[in-house]
Amino acid sequence: MNGQPLNRDHGYPLCVIVPGVIGSRSVKWLSSINIIENECQGFFTQRDCKMFPPAVNWENIEWSTRRPQMDFPVQSVIFFGGRKYSRAWKVHGYAVSGGGRGIERVDVSFDGGKTWEEAIRYQKSTEVPYVADDTSSGDKCAWVLFKAEADLSHNTEIVTKAVDIAGNVQPENVGVIWNLRGIQNTSWHRVRVEVEDPNF
Repeated sequence: MNGQPLNRDHGYPLCVIVPGVIGSRSVKWLSSINIIENECQGFFTQRDCKMFPPAVNWENIEWSTRRPQMDFPVQSVIFFGGRKYSRAWKVHGYAVSGGGRGIERVDVSFDGGKTWEEAIRYQKSTEVPYVADDTSSGDKCAWVLFKAEADLSHNTEIVTKAVDIAGNVQPENVGVIWNLRGIQNTSWHRVRVEVEDPNF
């Protein structure tokens, strides 16, 4: 993991990683593998990773009517936003989509979603340029890093949204994807910033 031997916290001596599939399908501390004819009857397959329509509540939920979630939607997250110098703010983040669908672009807004600019996408710490449809590598299943910067003179909200190669776009808010258990909430990531006196 990251060029080092797998440690105990992450499944030493063996774990399963399933690229492009939700994390609960990647199993740590693997002790055996069984090939079975029917779907696993364990808790996480039958009760945990299921998405229900908005009308379903805890009184009328029927677990057997839904399939377990295997894929995950396009998403992006800001993991760092800070002042570079004076009024300039630099934002870093990651984007990913399920099923090996590469990231076509990441849009960043420095005014709460009124206007957008395309972020620079790259992979790894060496900042190798990212190619969304490059089938020669398995990196499409990995996080894509992005960065953007802008001059800010007042308090604002920085927002990010990603688009994958299938044209799937992050939803603006959780209201349009609401479900009983709150899973797969990949709405726009928003970070409020306060800009101090640039002459300070």
